[in-house]
Amino acid sequence: MTIALLFGTLAVCLLIGVPIAISLGVSALVAIYFGSTLPLDIIAQKAFTSLDSFPLLAIPFFMLAGILMGKGGVSKRLLNLATATVGWITGGLSLVTIVACMFFAAISGSGPATVAAIGGFMIPAMIERKYDPGFAAAIPATAGSIGVIIPPSIPFVLFGVIGSVSVGDMFLAGITPGLLIGVSLMIVAFATSKKRDYRPDDVETFKFKNVLRALNDAKWALLIPVIILGGIYGGIFSPTEAAVVAVVYALIIGVFVYKELDMKGLYESFREAIIINVTTMIIIGLSVSFAYFMTLEQIPENIANFLTGVTSNALIILLMINLLLLIVGMFIDTISALVVLTPILLPVVTTLGVDPIHFGVILVANLAIGFVTPPLGVNLFVASSVGRVQFEKIAIGVLPFVFTMILCVVLITFVPEISLWLPSLLD
Repeated sequence: MTIALLFGTLAVCLLIGVPIAISLGVSALVAIYFGSTLPLDIIAQKAFTSLDSFPLLAIPFFMLAGILMGKGGVSKRLLNLATATVGWITGGLSLVTIVACMFFAAISGSGPATVAAIGGFMIPAMIERKYDPGFAAAIPATAGSIGVIIPPSIPFVLFGVIGSVSVGDMFLAGITPGLLIGVSLMIVAFATSKKRDYRPDDVETFKFKNVLRALNDAKWALLIPVIILGGIYGGIFSPTEAAVVAVVYALIIGVFVYKELDMKGLYESFREAIIINVTTMIIIGLSVSFAYFMTLEQIPENIANFLTGVTSNALIILLMINLLLLIVGMFIDTISALVVLTPILLPVVTTLGVDPIHFGVILVANLAIGFVTPPLGVNLFVASSVGRVQFEKIAIGVLPFVFTMILCVVLITFVPEISLWLPSLLD
């Protein structure tokens, strides 16, 4: 009865368009009021205490760092480096976009921020070169989702906090899967560009001196992931402190080195970060209340018993979970899905011998696909906005890339070493 109240109320709220954070809170409220003897103020208590966490401070600071870097000239220099590296190949602009998204992902930790920073430049440039608008906007939309896989990753921080897993190990585990997905997207983009004869106009041949020149111009931007990851794994600072260092560094290079971040840019950056962070923290707080009530009702244990009753094969269960996550990612944002599903699914897979770090990568990689799958598809809306391309055209354009990402997730699922070999080096 209580389970039916909880999930029934959630389903009704989502169907009538209630925001996800409010839906989670109302669901927990209804279930507690009609199905238990718990005091109603437990929802507010759990929502508040869940945010009283030092590791969670990494999220707003990484958000702010990514925004400051986007407005401070970092994305422009990363684009120039990507152009010098792969811009001469057939479909060069599409490959440049993917490489630039991978670079920016390594400094922002956010999928939508990556799409906005890179897509704002590249979508109009590709359309001007006669690229199909749907294809042009689909490139940064899908490549931007790598922002939550290549470290630093905001979802990895959240998973580490909820699942009591080392955030540093999660960052390491995301490097190879992120590169795998990025290279796979480049292959699809190249094949499509070859078929449609999207030839490079500006960069006809590869010139090593151009790469060196662009590399020198982007050196301060490229130092960011080195400082963040080197500091974490060198034991100099924690992931949360690394996020603060990233903000300070972004301010220094944006204001004093590249000199493209003025007072107006600073105001807009802080304002944007505050708005995004407030929304995110409300979702996290009420999601924790929802997850706490599920734990009291032993819903994770019931789901675990159901799955293990169907089969004891860990790979089959992981494939079932993958399918569930792909569906969930279409309707629920990554933050909410992580907070709700991690307490449910992590105990299930750990009892089957699946490494928590490996599962964290599987979970985030699946939800990353949700960034580019309707109806939620946050990256699709961002790409549509910055590129001024119809949402429907982008939704069609992303299909081959989404299929490729799904294949990559299946490979990551079946080959744990893709995620675990780097963390194992530090054991």
